[in-house]
Amino acid sequence: MRILIFGNSGSGKTTLAQTLAAKHRLAHLDLDSIVWEPGQIAVQRSADAIAASLRQFLAEHEAWIVEGCYGDLIEVATTHCTELIFLNPGLAGCLANNRRRPWEPHKYASIEQQDTMLEALQAWVADYYTRTGPWSYQEHRRIFDGYNGRKVEYAGPELSTGRD
Repeated sequence: MRILIFGNSGSGKTTLAQTLAAKHRLAHLDLDSIVWEPGQIAVQRSADAIAASLRQFLAEHEAWIVEGCYGDLIEVATTHCTELIFLNPGLAGCLANNRRRPWEPHKYASIEQQDTMLEALQAWVADYYTRTGPWSYQEHRRIFDGYNGRKVEYAGPELSTGRD
């Protein structure tokens, strides 16, 4: 079992990934953990370091779940996955989920530090359907529609999970 989950921030990726990883005893990779420099806010690692980390994870684990919003990395991982899941609850659902997001100590030193980033995150989330590039709805749609293996899209407000 190799499951790949993707969608906008606030779509429920982490909640679903954690649930499935625990249920099926899968190794779990949150792509945020390889994209951003540890202990720094919004400082991206080098493309080579990110690619090497992804390759290493895929090589080291026979059964896994990978989740994130990074279309370029999602596309690489599609060649290894057995199931693709696109979470698309809509803009209002993602924004509401982000407002209910609990503290993420692996990303922020404090809840106060996380809260200072919320409005920037919300603005970025709101641009999902209009921006272009690897972190956009347009790119996610292209990847999902072009994938020929087992796949499912969950769309609509019923996906409101309270976490990304």
